[in-house]
Amino acid sequence: MTATAAAPRAVAGRPGRVPVTRVFRFELVKLVSQWRIRLLVPACWVAPALFVAVVSRQSTLPVDTLFGRLMHATGWAGPLVTLGFAGSWALPLLTSVVAGDVFAAEDRLGTWRHLLVAVRSPRRIFAAKALASLTVILLLVAGLAVSSTVGGLLAVGNQPLTGLDGHLVSPPDAAAGVLLAWGCALAPTLALAGIGLLGSVTLGRSPMGLLLPALVALALQLAQMLPLPVAVRLALPGYAFIAWNGLFTSPAQAEPLLIGVAVGLAWAATATALAFVLFQRRDFTDLADGGGRRAAVAGVLPLAALTAITVAVIAVATGSGITGSGIEQGKVQRAVATEFAHLYRLQTAQLNRPDVTEDQLHATAVCTKGGGSADAAGAGNDWRCVVSWRLPGVAATGSAAYQLDITPDGRYVADGDGPKEVNGYFLVRTPDGDAPNPLWQFDGIVELLPTGAKG
Repeated sequence: MTATAAAPRAVAGRPGRVPVTRVFRFELVKLVSQWRIRLLVPACWVAPALFVAVVSRQSTLPVDTLFGRLMHATGWAGPLVTLGFAGSWALPLLTSVVAGDVFAAEDRLGTWRHLLVAVRSPRRIFAAKALASLTVILLLVAGLAVSSTVGGLLAVGNQPLTGLDGHLVSPPDAAAGVLLAWGCALAPTLALAGIGLLGSVTLGRSPMGLLLPALVALALQLAQMLPLPVAVRLALPGYAFIAWNGLFTSPAQAEPLLIGVAVGLAWAATATALAFVLFQRRDFTDLADGGGRRAAVAGVLPLAALTAITVAVIAVATGSGITGSGIEQGKVQRAVATEFAHLYRLQTAQLNRPDVTEDQLHATAVCTKGGGSADAAGAGNDWRCVVSWRLPGVAATGSAAYQLDITPDGRYVADGDGPKEVNGYFLVRTPDGDAPNPLWQFDGIVELLPTGAKG
């Protein structure tokens, strides 16, 4: 009689009492049991180290990637090169495979009925699946960061890193910068993961749900290549994949990075909230359930409204307005002159010449665009800068010319155009081996926000 009475109480007490932690463990086991995840986890923890170690030993370096030309000089360049590649390709694909399929898999297998009967709480199902996806994504991102760092340090060593304004970054500061850069990249990664959850909920078994984060990331990457206004560029959720570059200047260009992180987190929260609301309202007896129409109305429109609001807020808060690329003659001249002065000191030390400070050099730059016929503003490969400086005790003024290729996101590559004794190609003997003349070619960034908008 006691056993008979206890059974109904257990059944009656079951609905709504399955703890989230138990459902989370169940969903996590389901995720890691998939063959794709089992391949991705060891790949993310091993492949970057092999890639960085092999590339660092090659004679040809990926100079088109930021910090790629420094992979011979320091092991801290490897994780930054990997981060640049991951932000463009690896992280969007990882979020597609994990978050973009976590709900759609139930549609393909037809297991929603069993899951709902077992858990009895759509809220807990959503929370468990979202947390399981987040856990796997963090595990994969950590693997990329740790593996590429270990590979670079083992293959090249723990040498100082040359920043994007030419100053030397000590190994401890480089380590902190690398860690912070990867941490900031989590914000746009979470934004793509939220979009993946939204696509997985609304599109169901359609393959578009799986591809949605990768397609959105590709669209964002293409948008960053266009001559967009600064406020629009910063309002895109993928900007933090680029803005971490500002960590490697002195002082750091923190404001664009903070804006990029905030925008990425806002997108992550909004997309996840939309996915949760739509999941709560879903009719699990209807496989179609109006997914395409609902995705357009309840998914695209709120995110578009978020973008418009963000553009307006950034334009007002930073004083950048809603027009202008942010690449202006004065900013380019200051960036090139500052970096030249830092690198001139580095060259002086490598050639065993008497030390000179940046203040003693008084380096200045005069930059024109399009041979002086065009307005000196905006991106392009037709920038030309002439840098002038003076050495203590020397009456003559030195000068060196550079050809600049500036991309719309503010990154530039300066190519020495003479005199060859100053910025031509020749090898310099360093304690770590022969290295190209640091004044020959170098990467830098132009601060896109108005200089008065710091803080």
